Amino acid sequence: MTVSITNSHHLRVDGLSVSYPDRRVFTDLGFAVAPGQRLGLIGENGAGKSTLLRLIAGEFGRADAAASAGSNAETSGRIVRPRRTSLLAQELPFAPQERVGEVLEAALAEVRAIERELDAAAAALASDAAEPSDAGDSTAARYSAALDAAERAEVWSAEARRDELLEGLGVGDLGLDRRIAELSGGQRSRFALAALLLSAPDALLLDEPSNHLDDAAAAFLEDRLRAWRGPVVFASHDRAFLDRAATGLLDLDPGRAGALALSASSHAASTASRDDALAASGGTVFGGGFSEFLDVKAKERVRWRRQYDDEQSELKQLRSDVGGAARRVAHGRAATDNDKFIRHFKGENVDQAVSRRVRNAELRLATLEREQVAKPPSPLVFAGIPSGSHALEASSDLLLQLSDVAVDGRLAIESLQVAPLTRLLVTGANGAGKSTLLNVLAGAQRVDDGLVHRRKGLRVQLLEQDVRFADLATSPRRLYERVLGERRAQQVPLGGLGLIAPRDESRPIGALSVGQQRRLALALVIARPPHVFLLDEPTNHLSLALATDLEEALGTYPGAVVIASHDRWLRRRWSGEELELAAGSRAPVAALR
Repeated sequence: MTVSITNSHHLRVDGLSVSYPDRRVFTDLGFAVAPGQRLGLIGENGAGKSTLLRLIAGEFGRADAAASAGSNAETSGRIVRPRRTSLLAQELPFAPQERVGEVLEAALAEVRAIERELDAAAAALASDAAEPSDAGDSTAARYSAALDAAERAEVWSAEARRDELLEGLGVGDLGLDRRIAELSGGQRSRFALAALLLSAPDALLLDEPSNHLDDAAAAFLEDRLRAWRGPVVFASHDRAFLDRAATGLLDLDPGRAGALALSASSHAASTASRDDALAASGGTVFGGGFSEFLDVKAKERVRWRRQYDDEQSELKQLRSDVGGAARRVAHGRAATDNDKFIRHFKGENVDQAVSRRVRNAELRLATLEREQVAKPPSPLVFAGIPSGSHALEASSDLLLQLSDVAVDGRLAIESLQVAPLTRLLVTGANGAGKSTLLNVLAGAQRVDDGLVHRRKGLRVQLLEQDVRFADLATSPRRLYERVLGERRAQQVPLGGLGLIAPRDESRPIGALSVGQQRRLALALVIARPPHVFLLDEPTNHLSLALATDLEEALGTYPGAVVIASHDRWLRRRWSGEELELAAGSRAPVAALR
């Protein structure tokens, strides 16, 4: 079965279904996004957000490593979207040897073609004006269409937009001759976003666009999206970004009526109507923002669970009644007189009453079995940090100490100390040296000057921003056993961590979403908790629920924790020490409130 794609200025999805042999992603999904509207996709890791974006873009199932999971999927439905619809995927398409300037010029290829068509249409129109012909109407129509396309693609401001986008997203100083392989993961992501916006497509599809953005870059992107004239669909776990950028929400987590389309077009909706929206099917008006949506959804889940429990209790009783329990109601009682006629008459009345009850119970049972709500899926809950490690508190020695450390223009730290129970949040703009600092602490980055002292026997682990698994064909369970060893894997089972769903433990790693792969990387670290746990942008690609669980678990982590993050939500809630880096140097500040 295939998905048909039709051209339009709007973006519309009708009856879209995706399933694999062992699971269904979503069924009969439908929604519409008008020009100027911005739909935020939300849901757990693996709920189908990236799959939906790839389907709309027409890239689902292509034979690259990032999308190979689509090859055995069954799809159906209809998609209507603008012809020039572009996708920012989490897995970037650049070749390592490509240069920045080449990628930017490739991004402008369609814009240049539109400009050439406008010049040709203008020349044809001028020629027709000089020598009128029967083709005058078609020539004028051609020019009008070319002019409309040129205005939408902003062809006259391409160079100015290029410089503004690169600067606004914090990659203005890359240099056009730099190779993609020379850029950091964060730089590549921000550069890819700049290149996509530069191409000025009619519709934007963005997968986790706020990852790797500092405050200034996030604000810049939010302003750009709010001014975008075409439809925008983006997937994000960033609550602050969703609140600021989305005009509507599409929740892909299972609900009582399947996926729920929530439009924020009516801000006058009452609380009662918003509550009803979550129980309804299809596109329903939702007047609040993402923060309010979370509260409404939590209440809906309580109602869903209560309805399921009530219906299951009723089903149990009905099955008992239909099975014969009702026939025992007062039927064996002895008559009060010996009159056979009276005894026969009363017996018939009791039989008729019982028969009616049984028939009613059978009808109600059949209806309820047909229409009962599905059992609410058990949410994947992070089980916390397993036992098996403890803080090195045997003496007052520091675990790590940096003195006058410098890394070739990227980092300059006069002094930094990590104690056995340190809780440190490292912040700063892109390029300030946060990832470099974590790599120095992890021993993965050599310093050009200064001293790094590590306590003897210290175990340090780094959860990197960009997860890369060499063997995408192996399963999470097999990799987990290989990395930890069979004994530790039995002591701390992968399923017990609450990071990988049981059905995903045996699937190929390459078939997992980026978020699910990041969960696996997290599991490999915490299954044997290190003395110093370093996390680089830990909430990137993780669902909000898991990010919250992880944050709370790190508060009681049996060792030192150092986190580098742009996450505005995490920073507002942080209660430990904070270190702000500016231009590669240390600038300590108070914890954000």
